[in-house]
Amino acid sequence: MLGSVFCGPVLADDSMPPAPWAYRQLPDPAQEAKAKALMETLRCLVCQSQSIADSDASIAGDMRSQVRERIAAGEDPEAIRSWLIQRYGDYVSYEPRVSAATWPLFAAPLLLVALAAFLLRKRFTGGQENEA
Repeated sequence: MLGSVFCGPVLADDSMPPAPWAYRQLPDPAQEAKAKALMETLRCLVCQSQSIADSDASIAGDMRSQVRERIAAGEDPEAIRSWLIQRYGDYVSYEPRVSAATWPLFAAPLLLVALAAFLLRKRFTGGQENEA
């Protein structure tokens, strides 16, 4: 009895059928191309190293289905991305946006390059001044 309480959540995932558009392409090739392009830029939350286009995880199938349904309804891919980020967080996108929380990640490499250039310039110009 106690074992079924702990194993229930693990077994519950496999009992659901896949989402309608998880493994089927849209009939319109242009819409499917839009959906595929968007799916390749979204991270599977379970696999983390695969996009939802490549993952076989059930949550990736659900996300593929949602993307295809929204594309078929005429929604803009960026609006779908924003909706998924709102729902699952910034981590779901392989294309991070600059925000108050992420700007240091974008600024740090630039600051390090500027510091390295400053130190190297000082080192090379300092050596020339001593010889003169």
